[in-house]
Amino acid sequence: MALTPEDVVTKQFQHVRFKEGFDPDEVDDFLDEIVVEWRKTIAENEELKTKLAAFESGETPAAPAPAEESVVEEVPAPVAAVEPAPAPTTDAGPAAASAGIIELAQRLHDEHVAEGKAQRDKLISDAQSQAASIISEAEARGRDEVARLEAERVSLEGRIADLQQFEKDYRGQLRGFIENKLRDLDTTGVSAGA
Repeated sequence: MALTPEDVVTKQFQHVRFKEGFDPDEVDDFLDEIVVEWRKTIAENEELKTKLAAFESGETPAAPAPAEESVVEEVPAPVAAVEPAPAPTTDAGPAAASAGIIELAQRLHDEHVAEGKAQRDKLISDAQSQAASIISEAEARGRDEVARLEAERVSLEGRIADLQQFEKDYRGQLRGFIENKLRDLDTTGVSAGA
């Protein structure tokens, strides 16, 4: 069901108790303003529908609105260039105005589309350059990390080699010490037995 200005005027809201709510007088005043503007819009819409029906039927309206004249004057009528007629008929005026409006709308559409495409291309190129910089930065960090890890690996391998050499030397010393003690035991045992 379509909402009318009368529906807005007659709408009743329940008052809120025990809670904060809107001031009913303020809401009513605002709705009154909406109704006034809505009625103006409806009247203007009806007037425009009447003028459109008159244009479509080929009749000329009694007095065209000043806003429509300025739109028609701003847009050149392409019908004269397309149609080489010696004298325009009464139907040519509305047709030329309609064609001019359509041409203006098409031109605005084309400008918006071109602007949108340019913005799209700019966003894509910005995103691609940002992606390239992120990738190059990540690759540089990766190279730095690999170099750091390689240096750490070389350092650890050197430390492992040192520890292996230490183990070898320690085992040799321990073996020599134990062999010396065994010889001492043997010589002590032989001299004690004699």
